Amino acid sequence: MAQFYVAKQRVTTQQRITVTIEALDPFGQGVARHKGKTLFVAGALPGEQAEVMLTEDKRQFARAKVTRLISRSPARVTPRCPHYERCGGCQQQHADVALQQQSKAQALSRMLRQAAAQDVAVDEVIAGQPWGYRRRARLGLQWQNKAQRLQMGFRQEASNDLVDIQQCPILVPELEALLVPLHQCLSDLRAVRRLGHVELVLADNGPLMILRHLDALHADDREKLEQFSHKHQLMLFLDAGEEELSALNESTPFYQSHQLKLTFSPQDFIQVNDGVNQQMVAKAIAWLDLQPEDRVLDLFCGMGNFTLPIGIFVHNVVGVEGIAALVRQAAYNADLNNLKNVSFFQHNLEEEVSRQPWAAQGFNKVLLDPARAGAAGVMAHVVKLAPDRVVYVSCNPTTLARDSQTLLSAGYQLERVAMLDMFPHTRHLESMVLFRKT
Repeated sequence: MAQFYVAKQRVTTQQRITVTIEALDPFGQGVARHKGKTLFVAGALPGEQAEVMLTEDKRQFARAKVTRLISRSPARVTPRCPHYERCGGCQQQHADVALQQQSKAQALSRMLRQAAAQDVAVDEVIAGQPWGYRRRARLGLQWQNKAQRLQMGFRQEASNDLVDIQQCPILVPELEALLVPLHQCLSDLRAVRRLGHVELVLADNGPLMILRHLDALHADDREKLEQFSHKHQLMLFLDAGEEELSALNESTPFYQSHQLKLTFSPQDFIQVNDGVNQQMVAKAIAWLDLQPEDRVLDLFCGMGNFTLPIGIFVHNVVGVEGIAALVRQAAYNADLNNLKNVSFFQHNLEEEVSRQPWAAQGFNKVLLDPARAGAAGVMAHVVKLAPDRVVYVSCNPTTLARDSQTLLSAGYQLERVAMLDMFPHTRHLESMVLFRKT
């Protein structure tokens, strides 16, 4: 059979049109209509009339950028960050927080409505401080030969180029205050041309830093880094690309949740927004309606962010996670907090689970917190367990909608929906839903 190559339709002229923005999608783009197609307009807000220039024109949708605002939305605000126009970290600083939350809640409602084939309302928005909330960040490091200086910052949108930053208003103040002195310290190292990236994390017992270096560090560099860590009272870890980090001081980072002390390795995943995380864990506990006799299964449990607090309230809770290091840390924290009714297992939850030792146990309540790919591999087993309640925490509304269909088809009712404003000013949409067996 003959095959024909069809070239993508490109915009060959700088066509300018005037549109009225009808909505804001969860990615921070204005949504309008043009010639029967949906038109996504970067930087435009609902109610605004704008002259725009098409940048991409496809069969079902088009994209454009604003060349001139004819009218301005009352929800338009001045971005706090001086790097906002170039940095790829945030997409919605030009919209006030209320509009950001409203647009994300509407998008979540729309996607779940399609899965449930009925109207689905978002019951609440769980939010914290819109600024100074991020307690973890990775900054790229790049030596610029032409300028003979070190760049340190975040990537530009759809690019590998770095935006050299001196401030970041979404970082917790303790980490933002480190940006300028850290850049100066790294710039003074002999290894300045051979650095990979730096991670900053704020634990409850202080800030920590992980420095990825590509070559062995000279003794002078190690001394400068130690002096920097002492001056700024931070825990310092060196990453030479090996399995274990090298610690230059002996402190162990931790954070507290429901009066529990949760220690973690510098490279372990922890939620970046502590304020929303604390509320999210409390809401999950409330939605599960935990009772002393309950047996709870926590899938994709990480280092026990939900599992350990749940263990305070129930007879037994089992956490399952695919990453061995997180399972070890979770088990350590269970012992540290004297939670004898909590156990953890390692298993890749994208693979068959029915023969796993934990899978044969009976559970009357289930919590899932999968990665962006969702939980397709375990949804059939969850249905087989027939729990009374299922709480699903999601960082991807598309896979949440897909996995919800499995529970809805098995007779579960979608009872509560919350939008988690875990990442204000960004395109990330997180949520939590409660299913009850009818």
